Amino acid sequence: MSPPPIVHHPAYAAPLPAGHRFPMGKFAALAALLRARGLLLERNLVEPEPAEPDALALAHDRAWVEAVLAARVDPAAERRLGLPVSPAVALRARAASGGTLAAARLALEHGLALNSAGGSHHAQRSGGAGFCVFNDLAVASLVLLAEGRVRRLLILDLDVHQGDGSAAILEDEPRVTTVSVHCRCNWPARKRQSSLDLALDPGTGDRAYLELLAGLLPGLLRRSAPDLVLYDAGVDPHARDRLGRLALSDRGLAERDRLVLEACRAAAVPVACVIGGGYEEDLRALAERHAILFEVAADLSRRPRPRRPAGSCPGS
Repeated sequence: MSPPPIVHHPAYAAPLPAGHRFPMGKFAALAALLRARGLLLERNLVEPEPAEPDALALAHDRAWVEAVLAARVDPAAERRLGLPVSPAVALRARAASGGTLAAARLALEHGLALNSAGGSHHAQRSGGAGFCVFNDLAVASLVLLAEGRVRRLLILDLDVHQGDGSAAILEDEPRVTTVSVHCRCNWPARKRQSSLDLALDPGTGDRAYLELLAGLLPGLLRRSAPDLVLYDAGVDPHARDRLGRLALSDRGLAERDRLVLEACRAAAVPVACVIGGGYEEDLRALAERHAILFEVAADLSRRPRPRRPAGSCPGS
């Protein structure tokens, strides 16, 4: 079986001021690691087109889109965002959103695809927040719905922080189910109502987390009946993540990803993955943590792909 498509763009790693707390170097480190492990090859590498302004404006106010693309974001908005909006950062935000959209389209074709960035789930309609410029999950969802490629989507957000931006942007879009499993005592202080929120206590470890997820997924997929799952596989629930407060191990992250991908596969639902959050000063260790998802996906892709039941093709 062919390896799953991996979407990557050189612009994912944009220069930031020295000492900035966002680990921008992880994107280049992850791509290098995937190449070294034989997971990112010429035949499965897809370089996306950066998202167009009209696509971004489906999820965001036009004024915010124009300010970012012109790299003219006012200082107060930059403080809320946590990033200086340079032309390189603006291109990175467009590329990451285009990457998630490309991964979603590839997943509809192949059953599984991954973006080596994405998961900017804090960006709101009116502006960015929490290192998230544009909400690529909302952008991809709304573009696919507008194109008629899907009728229903599920955003499964397993980043340690609540997907408040996705919940807010999509609160009046009944065709998208938003699910967030996160640490209850973590940023953002003000949560937004997702379709389903599961807030975990600090220190929750592998056993409790995986039992919850195993009990959740089959019924969730049955009830939401999505034509596509967008999976935010943030690694910040890891015990060593400096912004996390949960206690998953490497093995726990791998089993989490396997549970999600196998549940989607058993339901014959395509899944597009994004890497979400992960915060660690040791970029090699952080890249290895993010690479767990790609290892699990590559292993799963070696098995025959189940067929969707008759009459349930996306967009039908």
